[in-house]
Amino acid sequence: MSRNPIINALSASAYIILVVTIMTLVTQPLKNKPDTFFAPVTFLSVLTLSVTVMAFLFFYQPLQLFIEGKKKEAVNLFVKTVGVFAIITALVLILLFSGLI
Repeated sequence: MSRNPIINALSASAYIILVVTIMTLVTQPLKNKPDTFFAPVTFLSVLTLSVTVMAFLFFYQPLQLFIEGKKKEAVNLFVKTVGVFAIITALVLILLFSGLI
């Protein structure tokens, strides 16, 4: 991914928005139908995919830096990425609870 924590955090947020949008659109026609065996299979598959994507977005570049021996820079990038993502999450929660979205 990027060595810019803002880009990494925004990419994670964009991925979440994409997954929620697709899930909302796909499940609309299925609202009045009972769940089948494939509901939990689908859930676990999406969860596994999401964990993999998030691991890539949050850990790939810090791991590369760590392997290169730049341990301080690796930790700094990871902490900044998580911090920016936490700020984005807090802003969304504030907007949600204030009724603006």
